[in-house]
Amino acid sequence: MKKSRFIKKTVSIITVIGLLVLMCTGVSAVRQNADYSDFIRGVDISNLDMVEKLGGSFYENGLKKDAMQILKDHGANYVRLKLWVDPYDSAGSSYGGGGNDYNTTLSLALKAKAHGMKVLIDFHLSDFWADPGTQSKPKAWAGLSYSDLKTTLYNYMKTTMNNFVRDGVTPDMVQIGNESSSGILWDDGKVGGGITDFTKLAELVQKAIQGVRDSNGSSAKIILHLDNGGSYSLYQWWFGGITSCGITLDFDIIGLTYYPMWHGTLSQLQYNMNDISKKYGKDVLVVETAYGWTTADGDGLGSSFNQTDATNAGYAASVQGQIDFMTDLEAAILNVPNARGLGFFYWEPEWLPVAGANWGTAAGAAYIGDSGILSNPWDNLTLFDFNGSVLNSVNILNTPEKNRVTNPGFEADGSSTNQPGGWQVWRSDSTASDAIKTEYGNAYSGNYKLTFWDDAAYSCSVYQTITDLENGTYSLSANIMSSGGQSTCQIYVKNYGGSELVKAVPTSDINWNRITIDNIQVNNGKCEIGLYAVANANNWCNLDDVVFRKK
Repeated sequence: MKKSRFIKKTVSIITVIGLLVLMCTGVSAVRQNADYSDFIRGVDISNLDMVEKLGGSFYENGLKKDAMQILKDHGANYVRLKLWVDPYDSAGSSYGGGGNDYNTTLSLALKAKAHGMKVLIDFHLSDFWADPGTQSKPKAWAGLSYSDLKTTLYNYMKTTMNNFVRDGVTPDMVQIGNESSSGILWDDGKVGGGITDFTKLAELVQKAIQGVRDSNGSSAKIILHLDNGGSYSLYQWWFGGITSCGITLDFDIIGLTYYPMWHGTLSQLQYNMNDISKKYGKDVLVVETAYGWTTADGDGLGSSFNQTDATNAGYAASVQGQIDFMTDLEAAILNVPNARGLGFFYWEPEWLPVAGANWGTAAGAAYIGDSGILSNPWDNLTLFDFNGSVLNSVNILNTPEKNRVTNPGFEADGSSTNQPGGWQVWRSDSTASDAIKTEYGNAYSGNYKLTFWDDAAYSCSVYQTITDLENGTYSLSANIMSSGGQSTCQIYVKNYGGSELVKAVPTSDINWNRITIDNIQVNNGKCEIGLYAVANANNWCNLDDVVFRKK
């Protein structure tokens, strides 16, 4: 995120020039816990030091509290912090926007560690904001030859990582660049706009990675981060290009920026995350996201988020709208196959509209040649109101509710079976016993899926009753493929204290679809869920990764 997106300048769409695919084997996902306790619920609070120094205060239930403690108490387990190389002019005046030099970022990182949270350092590799519209070299690097630039970049990464460790912070993750869709360190590392050769960019990224790996913080997970998370073509173009240069890049995670008002639908994000995690064998992490709790403008100087954005996103501009969007985003990330969706970072939830807490100072604006208004355009996308009182939407940082389905991915039996563990099976008298079976291969996630199929007409269902539920609102979702042609093919919920709810399964014989029944009001402590089909000969349906959890 940077100031240019605050006023939503458009960036030209990069044309896909070819699908350059690196087939690679995957490594184990970072997220392993079935109870989602290791799901990342992060906050980027890079501006916190600036806000506090300018008089910003934070409150919960009317009591003044430490902002980081409030976020931690409501579930935040990770902090993301941007780092600029030299954000000062020749007279020593700060560029503002958080003033994230090494000492500022270190101070925030130490505080996060003291609160028991992990730390992601976002190396912008610039002196001020870096994103697809601006990837300027640090002032001190501007006149370097390409060879010297690579050496300087390596030394900067290694030295800075060593300094963090020396000063009491071992970063858990690092980003090599920020929203690097157009490259880094222009013009040497620039791509797009007619530049299709990724070799220099790949070499620069490799040098930065090597600096991390050769440092005392070598255990940090390394992220490569692009904007526009809903753009499948962008991610195919960029990762295809940078991995096809014959240069090995030792990174762990693909980072995405996704704001629903600017970056496409959640379905597009889901498709993109699913595809890139499988194609490149990497975990995925939404490292920037947020949504507005109002369309009002806290500082009266203009806001990034308005009613048109809310209309485009499809969520109310309210605290509940924030909750609804983040609930849906969380579900999409959890739905990435093989637990490769690691989590999210909410961007600048603490950026209050206190006087002077702007995207930049006069020195910063002069540095980038911007004559725009110095303002805080983010104050209505925070998790605190304009006066610093925490909003109920802070609870989006809670650990996701546990999936209550037994054997949700049909992996428990370890071989094909007509009676999957944890599930009940019903067949009509005329339906063959093997019309329902688990099958190895071509699963949405893992090794197995459930299949309905027979060469004669059949009627059958698979179901389970989930008990010991807290009363409240639940959601059922499942990944399904179907040939179509059935007279009935649907997921359902019943016996939960309300009327039976069903959702028809659409025809989709090539791709998996996520089918959801939402807002299930359980009031008797139990619920039956299932898939039911009345089918003609050779109609088929596949089922995988069934989720029933409290919202």
